[in-house]
Amino acid sequence: MAKPPLQRLVLASASPRRLDLLRQIDLVPDEVEAAEIDETPLKSETPRQTALRLAAGKAAKVAAERPGAYVLAADTVVAVGRRILPKVETPAEGRRCLELLSGRAHRVLTGVAVIAPDGRSASRLVESRLTFKRLSITEIEAYLESGEGVGKAGGYAIQGRAGAFVISLQGSYPAVVGLPLYETVNLLRGQGFTRA
Repeated sequence: MAKPPLQRLVLASASPRRLDLLRQIDLVPDEVEAAEIDETPLKSETPRQTALRLAAGKAAKVAAERPGAYVLAADTVVAVGRRILPKVETPAEGRRCLELLSGRAHRVLTGVAVIAPDGRSASRLVESRLTFKRLSITEIEAYLESGEGVGKAGGYAIQGRAGAFVISLQGSYPAVVGLPLYETVNLLRGQGFTRA
């Protein structure tokens, strides 16, 4: 009997957290390739639409360069109302984000997209709702000094020190970290990937 063709999985992300999450469920990609796309939200978009569009865009970019592979991509957006918070690059940005999140609820929206070798694609959006405790100036400054929030959507990492800020979380913890595992496995299986 002929062996089924070898299935290759490419993770279209530079995020070490997404790779760690996949390893957690013993789903190690054959290759990791960061997708360089413009991540600027469009004026007319909702945060949900932004997360889905960026995940699909990242998957499409890498799939074009990796024919014959399954390509998995994700994008996480932190939103307060319709306002999308940036991926923090400076302490000033981080301070603005933490001051805005302090003592209130916000949403974390993670879009996941999969493209199969035959070009079929599917995507899902996972929305989680979090509430932060009221943060003191000292707590905000200490967090900024740690540098942990740099490069993170909304300026924090729930899997690190900011976990102590979270009063409540409704939704998917892995999605807040960067990749909803349940939905990811189901998307891959639905596209015919058998290792998931």
